[in-house]
Amino acid sequence: MTGKPLIFVVEDDTDIARLVCLHLGLSGYTTRWFPGALSVVEEAVKNVPSLFLLDIMIPGDGFELCRHIRQSKTLAGVHIIFLTAKASEADRVRGLELGGDDYITKPFSPRELVARVRAVLRRSQGAEQPSALKLGHIEIDAASMIVRVGGATVATTTREFRLLEYLARHAARVFTRDQLLDAVWTEGSFVTPRSIDVYVRRLREKIEPDPDHPSYLKTVRGIGYRFDVPKETGKEVR
Repeated sequence: MTGKPLIFVVEDDTDIARLVCLHLGLSGYTTRWFPGALSVVEEAVKNVPSLFLLDIMIPGDGFELCRHIRQSKTLAGVHIIFLTAKASEADRVRGLELGGDDYITKPFSPRELVARVRAVLRRSQGAEQPSALKLGHIEIDAASMIVRVGGATVATTTREFRLLEYLARHAARVFTRDQLLDAVWTEGSFVTPRSIDVYVRRLREKIEPDPDHPSYLKTVRGIGYRFDVPKETGKEVR
């Protein structure tokens, strides 16, 4: 063990993989290269990385690999960045919907890649976090980045957690999508107002008893979103 953050690089182009691993290595990271999706999850469970860097057009399909990672109890909270030539908005949105923390398109700048990796990993290190927050049946523990619903832990990505925590700590206040982008995404990675809709929908599926009729994450038509605390319960900070 080196003590350096471990990054799994899943890329079928040998030259690109070598370039990525070289620059990450020079920047203080340990890397493991996989030419396809085969065995990635199995190896990650044995030695959990800090981040997955996934191409999409790999043997086994990068989107499917992302889905398997997010379905794994051991790996669900590990960061994922897509690094791919697929640059359409539909592909970007799909990557976010599946749980990607960032999406970088090829051709890319190695310096920017390293900066984006640092930005994603910095979110889980962060400065001193405020205490836990309990709202209704939801508990948000900022120190450990854990969300519990009815006492059961719910796996969230870093961005999902940050968005949920921000809305919850400003309960009852309405935010536009642009305000949420400015407050939660400060590193300049690819996000659009539509990205907020993607994350809200994913959060509803994880925390709401009925995602189609949300009790917590409310849509304010024509404006944006707010977090409501159910009337029969209170807001508690620890």
